[in-house]
Amino acid sequence: MPKKFQSKRPTRRKTKAKVRGKKKDPIFVEGQRPRPMYVDYKDLELLKKLTNRQGKIIGRRKTGCTAVSQHAVTRAIKRARFMALMSYVGD
Repeated sequence: MPKKFQSKRPTRRKTKAKVRGKKKDPIFVEGQRPRPMYVDYKDLELLKKLTNRQGKIIGRRKTGCTAVSQHAVTRAIKRARFMALMSYVGD
């Protein structure tokens, strides 16, 4: 190829993918059922861990929740917000 047709962008370095262990569900506690059907909306310490500083609900990929427990967490956070136990917006 002539030099004038070559890309002018610098090449990116290839990095190795990081191997991570499987995340554990923060809702599941040893000795309980593996699928919690109900997360208490009054447990504010747990619910605040699952929201970010802006008050948004953190997704499953970051928290490591299963789909069932993530639905329960979302339902509990929305109930706590409605009952004015949690704010809709962060601090």
